[in-house]
Amino acid sequence: MLESKANGAANGAVNGAANGANGTKNGRAAVPSARAALPLTVKDFKTDQEVRWCPGCGDYAILAAVQGLMPTLGIARENIVFVSGIGCSSRFPYYMNTYGMHSIHGRAPAIATGLAATRPDLSVWVVTGDGDALSIGGNHLIHALRRNVNLKILLFNNRIYGLTKGQYSPTSEQGKITKSTPLGSLDTPFNPLSLALGAEASFLARSIDSDRKHLTEVLAAAARHEGTALIEIYQNCNIFNDGAFDPVKDPAARDSHLIRLQHGQPILTGDGRKAVRTEHAGYTLAPQGDPRPALVHDAHAEGPEHAFALSRLADPATLDGTVIGVLRHTPRPSYDQQLAAQLTQATTARGPGDLTTLLTGNDTWQVPPRT
Repeated sequence: MLESKANGAANGAVNGAANGANGTKNGRAAVPSARAALPLTVKDFKTDQEVRWCPGCGDYAILAAVQGLMPTLGIARENIVFVSGIGCSSRFPYYMNTYGMHSIHGRAPAIATGLAATRPDLSVWVVTGDGDALSIGGNHLIHALRRNVNLKILLFNNRIYGLTKGQYSPTSEQGKITKSTPLGSLDTPFNPLSLALGAEASFLARSIDSDRKHLTEVLAAAARHEGTALIEIYQNCNIFNDGAFDPVKDPAARDSHLIRLQHGQPILTGDGRKAVRTEHAGYTLAPQGDPRPALVHDAHAEGPEHAFALSRLADPATLDGTVIGVLRHTPRPSYDQQLAAQLTQATTARGPGDLTTLLTGNDTWQVPPRT
């Protein structure tokens, strides 16, 4: 079933480029959109495939949130594509009744970039995990963020390799005991949000698998963004790393650890007892009685400094001061917009071009025979 969907997406992209003379958006033939006017429901985005994750996995909650969001976007299923890499999360395209591709390890951002750049009529989503995106796929992830092509990247972070049965991942904390680090991990873990800001991310957010309302709000904000949007989702692996995020998930404790960011509002913990304040060159979480004023969140700050400081706020061991919500939302021209404009300009100046003429042109040379 998935193979046919992937082939359909690939054929659609090829046919769209070939049939560009039909006179559609940016010279590219759009996939069928007749169903866009019909009221879609959650059921329309569910496939007939059995969902195969471990019972209790956080991926179920994320899938439900995404399937619940899709009908609200007003986009036909034929205009939506999910691309994944390798890992537990990367089974996602099997369960979305849209076009999809279960691609290769770490390369989902690269494949999705090509699709989004050549087919601006499509809504392209990437589903990846902390191992897939930040290990073998790290190079592809940072360049997708740098280019700012119109992608929505969902990074499931469970701080472990789940599919390969519990080895430490690029986000596992130092000292983590796993099958591959029996004496404790020596690696300094990646901070995905800080990494993304260093790669010039224009939209950056974090949410939690079990908070359906918050996750849906963040996904909806990302869907509206023109450019690359990265959403880190804390996702529980109840088999190999159960309870990794309990401090920010347990209803009895989370409000003292968790900060829900809202643009234009003071940055406070859920219980209101602590606030973020400036300290030297960074931010600190201090009690409400502190004389320094609480900082106000500015998601649209031009520079990345504010979002970067928030991304570094949490204590890695206790998760105290963990921020969720949109850290940064600073629109800038997307790669696909600029590419379309560049192609239009070149076509206007030089004509539509011809691939056969290009391949059989006179830009050749001969290698003299050896004497």
